[in-house]
Amino acid sequence: MSVKENMQLMAFYNQWMNQAVYKAVSELSYADLIEDKGAFFGSVLGTLNHNLAADIIWLKRFADHFIELSSLDLVRALERPAELNTQLFDDLLLLQRKRFELDKQIITMMDEVTDEMLASALVYKNMKGIDHSQRFGFTLQHFFNHQTHHRGQITTLLSQMGIDVGITDLIITIPRM
Repeated sequence: MSVKENMQLMAFYNQWMNQAVYKAVSELSYADLIEDKGAFFGSVLGTLNHNLAADIIWLKRFADHFIELSSLDLVRALERPAELNTQLFDDLLLLQRKRFELDKQIITMMDEVTDEMLASALVYKNMKGIDHSQRFGFTLQHFFNHQTHHRGQITTLLSQMGIDVGITDLIITIPRM
């Protein structure tokens, strides 16, 4: 499997898991959704907002660097979140709508990305304004892993509230030979 195929698989896994998490989260009352559970970003809603904010920040970096990625035109039009804990949406349905829209753009982006792009350096500034230059393919791995990390926190919180998200393992999405 090529690096590009691996990243395409990650984009589909990312979409699949976000759909599963949002379905499970929809069972929560608003009070449970916003209750501070002691997670990195407080509540389930705070963590969902963090994942979306972080994705927008990363996707805008990708869009700024790779201007040829037309799949990111809609991302270019979005406002860059000022902080990683920016509460983009208080309404779960609006948050879900933007999440699913972004997931489709990520899949489309992965169709456009070339092996040459994946091997090239992504030059960007982090949230503190510090310059970075890292291989784009590795940065994409971080991009997908970051969401997995925080979805894991959400699935733990949901499990503690008696809600089962179901199977979350990447192996489920890996094509059989």
